[in-house]
Order: sequence, then C-alpha cells, then structure tokens
Amino acid sequence: QVQLVESGGGLVQAGGSLRVSCVASGLTFSRQAMGWFRQAPGKEREFVAAISRSGGNTYYADSVKGRFTISRDNAKNTEYLQMNNLKPEDTAAYYCAARFDAYDTTSSSLNAYNYWGQGTQVTVSL
Repeated sequence: QVQLVESGGGLVQAGGSLRVSCVASGLTFSRQAMGWFRQAPGKEREFVAAISRSGGNTYYADSVKGRFTISRDNAKNTEYLQMNNLKPEDTAAYYCAARFDAYDTTSSSLNAYNYWGQGTQVTVSL
C-alpha cells in the first residue's frame, strides 16, 4: 500500500521560513518523480515545485521561484520543500505527490501524478 505522509507545516510570520517533508512508503521511491502542490480555501489545487527521480532536475511555479527549494533524499524515501521569505498568499494546504517516471523528468501537471499525501497546513500571518 502506497503512503505519502507530509509533515512540518505550521504557523509562521511573513518573511519567515518553514520546511515541509514527505515520507513515502510502499513504492520504489528512486523510480518516482515527485512534486509539491498546494490548495488554498476556495481555490483549485495548484503546482508549486517538482523534482526528477534522481534529483537532478527541478521545476518551480513562477510564484515561488527564488523563494522555495525542492529536494529529495532517496536513501530516506523523503522529499522536502524549503520555503523562505514566506508571504500570506502562500497560505494553503501543501500536498506531496508521486508518479512513476523512467526518464528523469519533471511535471507540473496535477493529472500526471498517481499518488497523493493527505496534506499539511501552512499558514503565513502578517
């Protein structure tokens, strides 16, 4: 049974930093491309960042580029999202996602991902 479990969310002031993590089980993590998405109340789920199975390729939404960093540790079956200079508009539930990939690519498409975590809440206050 595949499980993706996020952690590390919380309340932070604008300008602050937070790191969220996602631990995967029940799949061959090193064969999965990974991604982070977020969903604010009343809004659709949107792409944040993606990383290829090796970690050699990354891709970011324009709204977070230069502030967020996605990474992974295949030995720990874990991906991370380091979030710096947080803004109130970053407030959302953050979801990790996994998809099998044979070519070390990234994807920003929500529909490309097969497995999803339950989400972790990030709230940024003024």
